[in-house]
Amino acid sequence: MKNPGKALISVFIIAAFTFAAPFVSAADAPEYKQEYNIDGPDKPIKPMRQKDEVIREGEQLTLLRCIETAVKNQPNVMAATNTAYAVESRVGQAEANYYPRVDLSSGYTRTSPASGFTNSFAGAGAFDQYTASAALRQNIYDFGKTSSKVGVERHNMDASRADIENVLIQVVFNVKQAYYTLLQNIKNRDVAQETVGQFKSHLEQARGFYEAGTKPKFDVTKAEVDLSNARVNLIKAENAVKIAKVNLNNAMGVPNAPEYSVEDSLQFEKYEITLEDAMARAFDARPDIKSIISRKKSAQKSLALSESGYYPAITGNAEYNWAGEEFPLQDGWNVGATVVFPLFSGFLTKYQVRESRANIDVTSANEELLRQNVISEVEQAYLFLKEAQETVPAAELALKQAGENLEIANGRYSAGVGNPIEVTDAQVLYSNARTAFIQSLSDYNIARASLEKAMGGR
Repeated sequence: MKNPGKALISVFIIAAFTFAAPFVSAADAPEYKQEYNIDGPDKPIKPMRQKDEVIREGEQLTLLRCIETAVKNQPNVMAATNTAYAVESRVGQAEANYYPRVDLSSGYTRTSPASGFTNSFAGAGAFDQYTASAALRQNIYDFGKTSSKVGVERHNMDASRADIENVLIQVVFNVKQAYYTLLQNIKNRDVAQETVGQFKSHLEQARGFYEAGTKPKFDVTKAEVDLSNARVNLIKAENAVKIAKVNLNNAMGVPNAPEYSVEDSLQFEKYEITLEDAMARAFDARPDIKSIISRKKSAQKSLALSESGYYPAITGNAEYNWAGEEFPLQDGWNVGATVVFPLFSGFLTKYQVRESRANIDVTSANEELLRQNVISEVEQAYLFLKEAQETVPAAELALKQAGENLEIANGRYSAGVGNPIEVTDAQVLYSNARTAFIQSLSDYNIARASLEKAMGGR
C-alpha cells in the first residue's frame, strides 16, 4: 500500500460514525424541523423587516385590513419573530457537536539557534521549517451532554415560537380596541355635528318668534348659548377622532400612514359561550401557557446537562501532517481516542446542578402563577362581556325614548306652547342617549375582543 496513513484515516472516520451512531437516538438526531412563521406552524421562521407599501392614500380600511397591516409592520411582531429566528439558530449550534470537526492548518518558521547550538539536519546557522496538517475530531460519546444541550435549545425554540403567537394576539387586540374606539369617536363627532345643526335651526326659530313678537329675547340668547356650547363639543369630538386615528396608526405600526377611512363595523352580534367553555379553550390554546411549559422542559434538560458534567467524554481524533525544512515535505499520521474524566473542577458541576434545580422550581412557580392569572383574566373578560350584552339593549331603548321626547319638545316649541329650556334639555338628553348607545356598542365589541384574547385566540 503506497499511503497507509490515508487509508487508516478513512477507516477511522467510518468506524467513528459507526460507533457513535447507536448513541444518537432519533429524538437527538438533527432532524428537528418543526417550523413556524406569523401565519402558523409548518412554515419556516424568517427574519422580518419593515414593508415599503403599507396603506394607500384614501383607502378604506376594514378591521381585517388593519390587523394584516399590524402583523406585517408592528415592531413587536418583528422583534418576536427575529428572536425566534435567532433561537432556532442556536439549535443548529448545539447540534454541531454531533458532526466531526475537520481542520486544515499550515505554518512556516525560520529559526536562528543560539550560539553554540547545532541543528542535526541543517548544520549550524538559521534554518526554515514548513508544516501542514489535516486533523479530524469526532465526539463519540459524552453521556448525554450534547443531546441535553440540544434539548435545551429545542424547548427554548418552542417557547420562542409560542411567544410569537402571544405577541400576535396582543397586537390583534390592540388593533381591535383602537379600531372600535376610532369608530366610536367618529360616531360621537357625527352626533356633535347633528347637535350643532339642530341648535342652529332652534336659533333661527327663536329669532323668528322674537321678531314676530311671540317670544322674548331670552329665547334667542338661550339658543345662542346652546349653539356655542354645541360648537365647543364638536371641536372636542373632532380632536378625539384625530387622537383615536393616531392610536390606531400606532397599533398598526404605521405612525406616518396617509389619510384613510375605516369601515363601520360597530355592531351588536351576540356572542354565545359559557364560562366553562371559555376557560377550557384558554388552557388549551393560550400561547403563554405553552411557552412556559416549554421553558420548564428546557430547565429540566438544563439539569440533565449540568449533571453530565460528572461524567467522562470520549473523543476520537486523526491527523495527517507534513513537515520539513525544504520541499518535498516528509509526511506522517496519527489516529487515536481520548477519554477525559472530570476529577475536580472546584465544585463547578455541583453548583451548576444546584442552579438548574432552583430554575426548575422558579419556572414551576411561574407556571402556577400564570394559570391563576389566566383564570382571573378569563372570568373578568367573561363578566365584562355579559355586562356589555345587557347594556346594549337598555341603551337602545333609552335612545328611542329620548328621541320621542325630543320630538315632543320641538313640536311644543314650534306650536308656541313650549319653552327653550325644555327644548335644550330634550336635545341634551337625546345627544347623551346617542353617545351612551355608541359607547355600549364600542364596549361590547372591545369586551368580546378581550375575551377572545383571554382565550388565546387572535
